[in-house]
Amino acid sequence: MAFRALHPSTALAGAFARRDIHYGWVVVAVTFLTMLVTAGAVGAPGVLILPLQKEFGWDTATISSALAIRLVLFGLMGPFAAALMNRYGPRRVVLTALSLIAGGLVASLWMSQVWHLILLWGVVVGIGTGLTALVLGATVATRWFSHRRGLVVGLLTASSATGQLVVLPVLAALTERFGWRASLLLICGLLLAAGLGVLALMRDRPEDLGLLPYGETRPLAAASTPTAGGAVAVLRNAGRTRVFWVLFATFFICGASTNGLIQTHFIPLCADYGIGPVQGASVLAAMGIFDFVGTVASGWLSDRYDNRWLLFWYYGLRGLSLMFLPFSDFSFVGLSLFAAFYGLDWIATVPPTVRLTASRFGRERANLVFGWVFAGHQLGAATVAYGAGLSRTALSSYLPAFFAAGALCLIAAGLILTLADPERRGDGVPNAVPAH
Repeated sequence: MAFRALHPSTALAGAFARRDIHYGWVVVAVTFLTMLVTAGAVGAPGVLILPLQKEFGWDTATISSALAIRLVLFGLMGPFAAALMNRYGPRRVVLTALSLIAGGLVASLWMSQVWHLILLWGVVVGIGTGLTALVLGATVATRWFSHRRGLVVGLLTASSATGQLVVLPVLAALTERFGWRASLLLICGLLLAAGLGVLALMRDRPEDLGLLPYGETRPLAAASTPTAGGAVAVLRNAGRTRVFWVLFATFFICGASTNGLIQTHFIPLCADYGIGPVQGASVLAAMGIFDFVGTVASGWLSDRYDNRWLLFWYYGLRGLSLMFLPFSDFSFVGLSLFAAFYGLDWIATVPPTVRLTASRFGRERANLVFGWVFAGHQLGAATVAYGAGLSRTALSSYLPAFFAAGALCLIAAGLILTLADPERRGDGVPNAVPAH
């Protein structure tokens, strides 16, 4: 009771209520900042591959192996992060995650061996960022919002992808002028700011403030609090359905064609064509701006239209844009067209995928099932992060990886339409995974 009375969120929630503003929007703002900053930590290695090669003599495949481990853990932590949030609350989990990420980055200022890179950037940062990945956004959206949930998922997803891209030009400029360690110090400062925001303003559930989720008019049934073992039980049940594996496979391709390829290797690819790191990072930043618009719009659309057809167009257009890039001649006009076209579609796939997951597996288990689907996303990202680096080392070219990723996106576009219309019944898919 004393905590509730003294916590700043209590007074702020009262002030917002008098103005008819739901406190869930404050939680969204804090979560937006957190996901943006931690996503910047995820995207930073894309800027740092070339400086690490120069300082330590490590080749692209070696560095990519550490980054692949980071991406695998980033994804595999998803379902367990969801279980921990259900058990202990998002606030504690997020503060723990921010501490892990900052600790790993600070320690890496003194790294000198490949195993240091693998341990700190691969394992420690991978676990920390995995605890604040897209599952956090899905958890906040489903707990705090009954109406406008697709829009909230779109906003929080946009923060994750945009954070990976928009901060890159700043990191690239700092790295070019002061070295890669200066970039890591900046990220640590941003992590501290996000942590203070979470400490002051984040609450786990609307019930903690005596509120209902936005759009609800009566209390909801109490939710269960599964442990890590419960996350595995959810996987066993969801894994018996075809819809889970379709979502898993298409999200595997989503990760392969975004985080694993563009986020990790776009700047080194540009360097192969005589484009400097700052200019390459600026193109990524432009993608981030278009991504913000595209993902928020996707959230709005996912509340109103068939999510399967939205995903069909997203994957299909992304595949075509990746196949176009090698023919752009990496000119200003060509890269600008790619940044706009690809950026609008960068991670617009998340809101429809979250809504399909919630509609097929139930509100209370949606974040756990989506956590496993997101694990597929990061397994795809890790596969291509390493595979593209290997292609560059063995074939002196990234282009085979880009053509392969484009083809996979076209396959995903067809695969998603094999799901039955979610509005229809009798498709053999349970509406909710049983609780354990």
